[in-house]
Amino acid sequence: MKSQQPDYLVHPDPLDPTLTETVQGIDQDGRPVETKVPVERPLTLFLNGQEIVTMMTIGDYPDFLALGYLINQRMLLPEDEVTAIDFDAEIETIVVRTARQTDYEERLKKKTQTSGCAQGTVFGNMMDAVESVSLDPDARLNTSWIYSLSKQINLTPSLYLEAGAIHGCVLCENDRPLIYMEDVGRHNAIDKIAGYMRVHGLTAKGKSMYTTGRLTSEMVIKTAQMGIPILISRSGFTAWGVQLARQIGMTLIGRAKGRRFVALAGTERLHFDADPAAVADEDARSQRKGGRDDEAA
Repeated sequence: MKSQQPDYLVHPDPLDPTLTETVQGIDQDGRPVETKVPVERPLTLFLNGQEIVTMMTIGDYPDFLALGYLINQRMLLPEDEVTAIDFDAEIETIVVRTARQTDYEERLKKKTQTSGCAQGTVFGNMMDAVESVSLDPDARLNTSWIYSLSKQINLTPSLYLEAGAIHGCVLCENDRPLIYMEDVGRHNAIDKIAGYMRVHGLTAKGKSMYTTGRLTSEMVIKTAQMGIPILISRSGFTAWGVQLARQIGMTLIGRAKGRRFVALAGTERLHFDADPAAVADEDARSQRKGGRDDEAA
């Protein structure tokens, strides 16, 4: 049966030949196998004349990734004017230029390694970022939306389903998925969404975030800094992620598969308008090719 394709603003292109490579090997029985695997490419980001970080990425939407990274690290503020974004694929470098000099030097001194995939980093005082956010207390989440979003996203053709070893993040509005980004790390995927929102002037009003990866402190912080009050995942939680979500008033939904989910923060936003018994369990065909074990990564 053909799956219904949601009306995304941006969605994955699993047939893009630049995003995967076909490799040969053998299986557990010693038989030859051929499989697609996602690529990893370095992308070195400069802010004006200062080298900031080298990220490992699949290589799509480098401009959104660069902008979103700087926004979510609080190196690029809402009032900052971006005058140019120069991407050079040959030397794997992107330069974001602003009208004013920024305070990245101080933030570089406070570099903190986090639990994100592909060496995610957060700069500056993480708690300052948490304490300064203000999330919409009137935001609501229907349980029917959780079921609908999970089904739509899981049935969308993606690298997640095609090759595994990758994560996705989806900006949603009510029960509609809007922007679906993928990368080797969930933090890269959410940064691409932040960059897209900045370029296209999208606000956080009425939005939620869906991710295929763990609900870590980094994901909670980035989602909060984008002003989004609801974060949903098909994977599990970390203790600090739950603690931060409770502290800032974010709704945190994990292990959302089929009729099941667990809410560990912001449960007052939930409106139980659907009978779980009427919801089908997740079809095995909608699970990623890379296997269930990948989802904890």
